[in-house]
Amino acid sequence: MESELGTHNGPEVRGELIDPYFEGTDVLAAEDLAAGVAYMVTRSRHAAVGELWIMPTEQG
Repeated sequence: MESELGTHNGPEVRGELIDPYFEGTDVLAAEDLAAGVAYMVTRSRHAAVGELWIMPTEQG
């Protein structure tokens, strides 16, 4: 997901793992996660969503 979290790692981790992942993947935006949460909380009262996985299509 798009965030600043990757910047909390050292340059060796960023260079080997984080940066290549973000360059090769269409990462999720905050709006993608918000749409999933909105889906969960707008179900009728007799339906419950117990788990929701949201990930980039490349990871699916």
